[in-house]
Amino acid sequence: MKTGLSSGRSFTLGVQLIAALVAGGFTTLTASPFELWWLGPIAAGLMYLGIHGLTPVQAALKGWCYGVGLFASGTSWVYVSIHDYGYTGVPLAVFLTGLFVVILALFFAGTFWLYRRFTLARFALLTFAGTWVLGEVLRTYLFTGFPWLLLGASHVDSPLAPWAPIGGVYLLSLFVAFSGALGAELLFRRRVWTLLPLAAIWVTPFLLPTQWTKPSETPQQVALLQGNLPQLIKWTPEGQRKAANTYMELTNALDDDIDLIVWPETALPMVETQARPVLERVQANLPDDTALLTGIVQRDREGNYFNGVIGLGNTEGSYQKEHLVPFGEYLPLESVLRGAINFFDLPMSTFRPGEDDPAPIHAAGMALGNAICYEIIYPQLVAERAHDSDVLLTVSNDTWFGASIGPHQHLQMARLRALENGRYVIRATSNGITAIIDPQGHITARAPQFETATLTGDVYAMEGLTPFTRMGSWPIWLLAGLLVLPGLRLRTGQR
Repeated sequence: MKTGLSSGRSFTLGVQLIAALVAGGFTTLTASPFELWWLGPIAAGLMYLGIHGLTPVQAALKGWCYGVGLFASGTSWVYVSIHDYGYTGVPLAVFLTGLFVVILALFFAGTFWLYRRFTLARFALLTFAGTWVLGEVLRTYLFTGFPWLLLGASHVDSPLAPWAPIGGVYLLSLFVAFSGALGAELLFRRRVWTLLPLAAIWVTPFLLPTQWTKPSETPQQVALLQGNLPQLIKWTPEGQRKAANTYMELTNALDDDIDLIVWPETALPMVETQARPVLERVQANLPDDTALLTGIVQRDREGNYFNGVIGLGNTEGSYQKEHLVPFGEYLPLESVLRGAINFFDLPMSTFRPGEDDPAPIHAAGMALGNAICYEIIYPQLVAERAHDSDVLLTVSNDTWFGASIGPHQHLQMARLRALENGRYVIRATSNGITAIIDPQGHITARAPQFETATLTGDVYAMEGLTPFTRMGSWPIWLLAGLLVLPGLRLRTGQR
């Protein structure tokens, strides 16, 4: 069945490609630090407009342009990591950043090719939103995954936020994509009935519970230390001495009534065995009922390195990072790439992953589910950690991002994990953005970026589970598949 909007004959391919680039840029603007979340449905609507008048190859090109617009604007911090801290010259850093962008954009090219090749235009409202979410799921897991700048990730402060504890970020993405398609149908085809599902999506959250979990009666006072040490000298002898002195001084300056002290990821740039004399001096000065957790590099008897979190004082257990960052913590095709350029020889880029399904760390009377740095962007992984814990802890080293938008985006995703799981998130970073986040995703305390700082605040252990923590992302993945199913093109020539 042909329609004016579905056929898209009035939209030239060139206009659609430009619109896709703009839509990608709009999606970046929905995220921190811009937080123009209302641009999300507009971006999705621009991708929906005219898509059904394109061939599968043209649709793939439109999807690729969207990905280029999104990642060129939204992950520009990759250049900072490669050039400023990867010891790579400007031309090569620009080339590698561009290569990163155009390869990631292929996820959207593939998604939109499949959409046009295998779905019918008459079920577009359902299949468009469902396909979008399935594409995000693919991007989350394929080739270790990169779930950065998901369409729903910026809605921690929007009216859609109460949906997050029910279905997580993928439900938010589904509703944003669906809203964009509905809005396009309303504005360009005057389909007034679309106001009903739009109202259901955007008004229902006001009727949903504001809190799914219950706080304990007594808060724990935590102190998060931000050393603000230069990344370029961090792993040198000078950097190691400076790190040890900085964190010992910050710790010794704390009041005795602090229940939990947290140092960030690899706070001491040395292996745990090398750091033991420093840690023993710190532990000797800790009050008996105070716990200290720090990110640290660990090495086993076989010589394997792990990015971990260990505890001192009133603690039990440790954690080793499970989901590692490609190129930063391990090198794919190491036998081919190692030594090719300086960027492929970053310090501590030979880590091994820790065990699956790790137990929480118990500290200061709380069970802490851990996610080191990059892991906090994986909603399913964090939900599994939250299931057995009452507080979430993430330590990070966002120094690699420099003064870019990367740390702001990273913090926003940590806020969404707090909202999804109804848990406080304690976030300690090397130079920002260190913060304490409540179960509604609100920041209750925040340290200034690029400063040596101590952030203190109260944290409550939370009881109970949100629907998302209990069931994870599977129900929304299934829902997205069911939305696509009725619109599948089963025979050649179906329109």
